[in-house]
Amino acid sequence: MTDLTATLRVTEIFHSLQGESTRAGLPTVFVRLTGCPLRCAWCDTDYAFSGGETRTLGEVLLEVAKHGARHVCVTGGEPLAQKACLPLLAALCDAGYSVSLETSGALDIAQVDPRVSRIMDLKAPASGEADRNHWENLGQLNAGDELKIVLADEADYAWAKSVCATRRLDAICPVLLSPVAGRLDAKRLAEWVLRDKLPVRVQLQLHKLIWGSERGR
Repeated sequence: MTDLTATLRVTEIFHSLQGESTRAGLPTVFVRLTGCPLRCAWCDTDYAFSGGETRTLGEVLLEVAKHGARHVCVTGGEPLAQKACLPLLAALCDAGYSVSLETSGALDIAQVDPRVSRIMDLKAPASGEADRNHWENLGQLNAGDELKIVLADEADYAWAKSVCATRRLDAICPVLLSPVAGRLDAKRLAEWVLRDKLPVRVQLQLHKLIWGSERGR
């Protein structure tokens, strides 16, 4: 049984629409945990690197329940940097939620509850953190998980194209390519994907299209 007195550092808990992944558009409660060992050049949640509030798992579950949503996304920062993230994920699944985890791909995902949909990044070169990719994680993924690659330029796209081919990523789970806002034009990315007939999805950040940079959305 999960110890609901275990604690985490939590930056925010809020109710919004899922902006990314194949769950985009679904009303979702987001639990954003504090802290991240990476420093991606294009990070848009650096406010979650530090601070936050210490909360017990029980308190987090109570706040999530207040929103009345079926879907819960645990995100960061890098949520797996906190040991209590694993029991939190299990407790959310036990409570009957459809749970997703947004993780950088730099930390081992093997111990994540199998009921969780793992939305895992692969860091492209322009992120500055490509050498942190934990490639062994690919062997842990299944069809219920997803791979996300955020691209800042054409060199990133070429890298992603090569990785998709050599590691046959589309045979593992859905692959989603995202342009860095303000760095790579979405139309150009779409044209490259169509030209090369890549077996991927192009995704935009739905929440930013609706609410812009408004925090907690």
